[in-house]
Amino acid sequence: MTALSISNQTASHVSSRLRSFGEALKRGFISYAERRSRMDQINRLNAMTDEELAEIGVKRDYIVHHVYRDLLHI
Repeated sequence: MTALSISNQTASHVSSRLRSFGEALKRGFISYAERRSRMDQINRLNAMTDEELAEIGVKRDYIVHHVYRDLLHI
């Protein structure tokens, strides 16, 4: 009976660790995708002329601020 109890505890611990690892991977992939998307947006805005940026209300010096405004709270 003791061996069965230890085996169940070990299986539960391993299962918990695998779940934690899976969640960490998921957060990592989401973070990567968000960074990638923001870099694409920065590159797209940098490719625009000053006149085009002015039309959407963004100054060239503030492109990064504009893209990350939801995180920077500015």
